[in-house]
Amino acid sequence: MPNSSSISEFLLLALADTRQLQLLHFWLLLGIYLAALLGNGLISTAVACDHRLHTPMYFFLLNLALLDLGCISTTLPKAMANALWDTRAISYAGCATQLFFFLFLFGAEYTLLTVMSYDRYVAICKPLHYGTLLGSRACATMAAAAWGTGLLHALLHTATIFSLPLCQGNVLDQFFCEIPHILKLSCSESDYLRETGFIVLSVLAIYGCFAFILFSYVQTFRAVLRMPSEQGRHKAFSMCLPHLVVVSLFVSTDFLAYLKPHSLVSPSLDLVVSFLYSVVTPTLNPLIYSMRNQELKDAVRKIMSWTHFSSNKHLIC
Repeated sequence: MPNSSSISEFLLLALADTRQLQLLHFWLLLGIYLAALLGNGLISTAVACDHRLHTPMYFFLLNLALLDLGCISTTLPKAMANALWDTRAISYAGCATQLFFFLFLFGAEYTLLTVMSYDRYVAICKPLHYGTLLGSRACATMAAAAWGTGLLHALLHTATIFSLPLCQGNVLDQFFCEIPHILKLSCSESDYLRETGFIVLSVLAIYGCFAFILFSYVQTFRAVLRMPSEQGRHKAFSMCLPHLVVVSLFVSTDFLAYLKPHSLVSPSLDLVVSFLYSVVTPTLNPLIYSMRNQELKDAVRKIMSWTHFSSNKHLIC
């Protein structure tokens, strides 16, 4: 049996058995990837270029869009390349790098979602203190803390996972390097239990953040329902509901990926759940946040019209 010192590459899950289906998967993944790049890129550009969006809420949304861009760019390009070139291989170093960046961006994103719920709570429940509690320095500090938390999360898990002795082969039943599937290759029960303990602690931290988010939204919605103006209530719900939808999708898929009952364990479900939280969520986030946000939609239209005007001017010249 091979051990971790003799493994030079891992074999990822093949998404299709026939060449035609592999090429179909390549074009499908490419379309999803381009949609994610376009959506998150437009939001990032709109927030950066439109001075009306230089507020704490949009500053955090800019960070979220950048994290989503990084998250989907960590998994999909390799999956697309494997489908295009009819291969399953990823190098040992490549797998470690992919896992590190995915965990880094994943951890930072969830921490940032928690910070965003605090932003909405202060904006609605303590509007007179908003400028004090969420000034430029405070926002930068909270964003840096989110990125730093993701970095520590990634270092802890990646160092532990790739210090495990692996003697159960090199086949991963997933389209990217994911902790549960690498753990299955471990031949050390004590190390396996140690990493499992780290996973449980991470999930508990996630649910602690989720509890904070729920508490903040209970207080926020109580304040919203007391607003005398229907227009004010509508605006407040428009700001809060997209964030709540994103958090719910994030937590539910994370639960199914790492804490699902043994009765639900199956390769097809693992693939669907991983696809949901690693690909679908980063792609849908721009749509969810812009659907009920008129300011953001106006800024995006302005960017698109300016781009169209510039391209037409270039063609005329």
